[in-house]
Amino acid sequence: MISLPPTYGMYEVLANLNAVEIRKVNLSETFQPKVDAILEASDTNSKVLFLCSPNNPTGNSFSTESVEKLLKAFKGLVVIDEAYIDFSTEKSWLTRLDEFPNLVITQTLSKAYGMAGIRLGICYASEEIITVLNTIKPPYNVNELSQQKAVELLKDRDLSKDQINSILKERTELALELENVSFVSKIYPSDANFILAKVDDATKRYNQLVEKGGLLLEIGLRSLVVKNA
Repeated sequence: MISLPPTYGMYEVLANLNAVEIRKVNLSETFQPKVDAILEASDTNSKVLFLCSPNNPTGNSFSTESVEKLLKAFKGLVVIDEAYIDFSTEKSWLTRLDEFPNLVITQTLSKAYGMAGIRLGICYASEEIITVLNTIKPPYNVNELSQQKAVELLKDRDLSKDQINSILKERTELALELENVSFVSKIYPSDANFILAKVDDATKRYNQLVEKGGLLLEIGLRSLVVKNA
């Protein structure tokens, strides 16, 4: 498996649980895939490439050009994680699913729909790939209550659109406010429901927020790409 740090941490967790070798190729300074480096790191044992776009935790979408190159050149499955696609101005790769037999797209009801608790996701792929997935997935992988809630939620698309528009408005307002914060040196463009910002001293600002009752889950990106984020 190939992953592109900084990225969603569960790819590595699940790979480790299944004794799968992980090869990491860091994103560029602008958080884009380094296509040549990825292809150089892959070989006949490289079965899956994970692309999180929009990316967690950087918030940006990967360029169409780089994703196209990887879909055409990578010999294994290319999984595009679109958990945050509802907040993006970019089109979903669903519109091009038929073009690439090795393309797998995953989405979720956890973000835009606010239903993380029901643990329900969606996978799109070719009929051949879906057939394989159906043979290996657990027989009762989605419980009845989650299914009922999902159907109920998806019937009211206007509600989800209102929620998304509200989040997009708040994202814009937050970015504008951060521009006026003295210790924020850079605000990165976001296609997600969060914003990545670079500050002067992450540890110092973390402690200040803790003292004021703020809540932070983590300092930085576990990477030297953006140290104080």
